[in-house]
Amino acid sequence: MPHGELLGLVLAMNINLVSLLIGLVLIGGLIAYLATAVKRISHRSIPPTITPENWPITSGGAPLEPEIETRIDGLMAAMTLEEMVGQTIQADISHVTPEDIRHYRLGAILNGGNSAPGDNVRAATEDWLPLADAFYEASMDTSNGDQAIPILWGTDAVHGHNNIISATIFPHNIGLGATRNPALMEQIGAITAREVIVTGMDWTFAPTLAVAQDSRWGRTYESYSENPDLVAQYAKAIVTGLQGELGTDTFLSRQHILATAKHFIGDGGTQGGKDQGNNIDSEIKLRDRHGAGYPPAIEAGVQTVMASFSAWHGQRLHGHQPLLTDVLKDRMGFNGFVIGDWNGHAQLPGCSTTSCPAAFNAGIDMFMAPDSWRQLHKNTVAQVQSGDIARSRLEDAVRRILRVKFRLGLFEKPKPSERPLAGDYSLLAHPNHRAVARRAVRETLVLLKNQDNLLPLAANQTLLVTGDGANDIGQQSGGWTLSWQGTGNTNAQFPNGTSIWAGIRHAVETSGGQAILSTDGSYSQIPDAAIVVFGEGPYAEFRGDIDTLNCLPNTPLQQLQELRAAGIPTVAVLLSGRPLWVTPEINAAGAFVAAWLPGSEGAGVADVLIRQPNGDINADFKGKLPFSWPRTATQTRVDQGKNNYEPLFPYGYGLTYADSGNLPQLPEISGLDGTENTQNEALFALGQPMAPWSLQASVGNESSVVIDERIQLENALTIRSIDRAAQEDAQQFTWSGQGSASVAITGPAQDYMVPLHYDMALEIQYRIDTVPEGQVKLVIGYGDDAKSDLDITRPLVGCPPGKWLQTHIALNRLAATGADLSQLTILALETAAPFSLSISDIRLVAKD
Repeated sequence: MPHGELLGLVLAMNINLVSLLIGLVLIGGLIAYLATAVKRISHRSIPPTITPENWPITSGGAPLEPEIETRIDGLMAAMTLEEMVGQTIQADISHVTPEDIRHYRLGAILNGGNSAPGDNVRAATEDWLPLADAFYEASMDTSNGDQAIPILWGTDAVHGHNNIISATIFPHNIGLGATRNPALMEQIGAITAREVIVTGMDWTFAPTLAVAQDSRWGRTYESYSENPDLVAQYAKAIVTGLQGELGTDTFLSRQHILATAKHFIGDGGTQGGKDQGNNIDSEIKLRDRHGAGYPPAIEAGVQTVMASFSAWHGQRLHGHQPLLTDVLKDRMGFNGFVIGDWNGHAQLPGCSTTSCPAAFNAGIDMFMAPDSWRQLHKNTVAQVQSGDIARSRLEDAVRRILRVKFRLGLFEKPKPSERPLAGDYSLLAHPNHRAVARRAVRETLVLLKNQDNLLPLAANQTLLVTGDGANDIGQQSGGWTLSWQGTGNTNAQFPNGTSIWAGIRHAVETSGGQAILSTDGSYSQIPDAAIVVFGEGPYAEFRGDIDTLNCLPNTPLQQLQELRAAGIPTVAVLLSGRPLWVTPEINAAGAFVAAWLPGSEGAGVADVLIRQPNGDINADFKGKLPFSWPRTATQTRVDQGKNNYEPLFPYGYGLTYADSGNLPQLPEISGLDGTENTQNEALFALGQPMAPWSLQASVGNESSVVIDERIQLENALTIRSIDRAAQEDAQQFTWSGQGSASVAITGPAQDYMVPLHYDMALEIQYRIDTVPEGQVKLVIGYGDDAKSDLDITRPLVGCPPGKWLQTHIALNRLAATGADLSQLTILALETAAPFSLSISDIRLVAKD
């Protein structure tokens, strides 16, 4: 309504002028308030900008060398467009052959978490070097008129050369953060470099410089600390250890490899601790907290930086030009190259695994395209030709990659097997290397409680050792150990390692005492003291994300309480990749030790817990908490320096034998209100069965629990991990038709009668890879050995191959087969016909 009409209306209503003025003032105030609110909301909806001038300047690390730059000029002048694009792509050894390298001239390969020679994730140590030679020789073959450019091989050597059987496995970063020992970090880096060179590789995707802020994050153990200052100290040390000291003859010498500072930037601060999630911190906090490790890493000469899967205020880092280019390269002066993470470019809007000019234009110099590299190469060539990618951007990326290769001396080195240290397998877990790892274990241990000076224990007595982690080198080593997730490892696969139990037994028995291993905590003779070793099972990346910090089973607590009730002094040793809410366990134990994930030298634990034969202390506790310890199960994120900083144990806490270790009874307040969903409705998710279920394959009378990422039974059934939306988040099952075979989710009897009552269904995410050529049955097992089945051939035959689909199978359909759903034990697919199917998720849902 126009103002004149409004005023006339007001006068006609005999409203006096004062009232009008008051009304206008109020209306004006309301309008101003709304305008401010709208502005505020609009401001929040716009992602904040990056101001490069506010970020630190570094020396740039290794200086540019005119001789190298001239050699690059000459080489690039002779390269074709296809060769240049090839240099910007890294493929996984499970999806590329030496012949592919010879044809496409790719710049690098990697062995992803589960890739190995012959698709054997636990391949023999001697199998790696011949494969390295084959790839190298292909890259140097000029018979087709191509340029000879040696290939790089990258590996996830993140706590030692951890993909190789027999190598030294060091504690994970979270434990190393407890040592407060940068000099030790440099030693570990140097040892890791030497062991990597033995198998013919050049490059590790380490160190992780994340400053983890939420312990629910599945990669917390890859972070040295929640404190950026400590991460910054370690960054220089570990890079120097891996690459050699910048400015000296050791830098990138033949006993050193390339390091990678990762994941740039902010991966440790995502909302809810979600892996690959969104970081909404301010630019200042992004710089000062999450970016703290990068300037010292660059100053130390780090040659590669890996972009993060995560986003900052909704914008994925793989496509964030202001951070990748304006800050990292231009402001900080980083002159090495930026590598993407595993198909990380595909997460950008408008991108896929096979096409992403946005990531390249933003500053990614080398795509990590494990299985999609071939089409990505073709599309990237076309995008340079069309101008979607500027030729200058391509040339900058190639120059950076070649610069790193020249600095490493690759053009002068012979094939991998002829290089110094190559094939010297005595260096893997060399006694000197193991001694450093064992020392590291001792220094990682953090003593949280020592009531009445229970520790150290006398060696000449009877000790009971129990708990799921007591005699399990795989569990004590955690994820990224022999495979991506680190699951399914047995002690036999660590021929040079020792379990915590083995270390305790040796320390006790050599002093005239007796050590007894009990899987369930039972004993026939009353021990003088007991040690309970328990904690998290192995996991990596997003598979380790949790909802609360109360995630352990009740068994260890019950064991501790039973031992205490029997009057047996008890020590608790917690294996975990993060601080957890274990207050009841702390109260139940006489002494409590946070051992983190110590790696293959479990004997280092006994060095600190057990006295010398003469009764003297063998080694004291040195570890200090690298992360604040939670007061409740919901205290997942704590900020030092804030007024509400009230952890159970603060950052830096850690007792020694000189301290009083007595604690009062701690309040066992979890912070959970009982409404949390503690029952996992997923039977199968992210490519793996969810507890308590396991995956089992059967052919005839042969059956096997699937623990590896690839398994084949009697040429009838092959199972392997594949990528759907993330790395190995699905399983592919292929029946050859050479006999009947089944794949099943099995577990202890589960009562599904309540879900049946509420008409719930199984929701399955699947893809038909090859249409079945015969009958396929869904077998339902229940009770002891009872089974029924449902013919599902027709719907499978009618599905379009190669497309991910979702279907629902109502529980009442299963019940209609006669299955007793009050004691469900098996859900299996069985066929004797050729058929291939991929599954990413099976869960219980409410029917639509």
